[in-house]
Amino acid sequence: MLNYKIKIKAFYGFVLNISVIQIMNYISKNNIKGNGPIHLPTKKKIYTILRSPHVHKKSREQFKLYIHQRFFFVYNVKYNVLKKIYIPSCVKLEITKIC
Repeated sequence: MLNYKIKIKAFYGFVLNISVIQIMNYISKNNIKGNGPIHLPTKKKIYTILRSPHVHKKSREQFKLYIHQRFFFVYNVKYNVLKKIYIPSCVKLEITKIC
């Protein structure tokens, strides 16, 4: 029985919120102690691309990519129990052990 930190990331905020609700339901259904969700700041990446391949250097286009993040702490649970959490494929789940 160890303590774990669960960090989830997604490009779409509404998909991440649905995943958070699924994790909360899973934690409460299995009587696992935990804290969360803790909202982390949204990261924003901006990519600038030239519109034309040869000329018109001043003509550019920008794309924004937002990364939404949430955080959970889970206490006194086995790692195998956490591996059974189902989330959509567009959400990244990171499980790390804490002391």
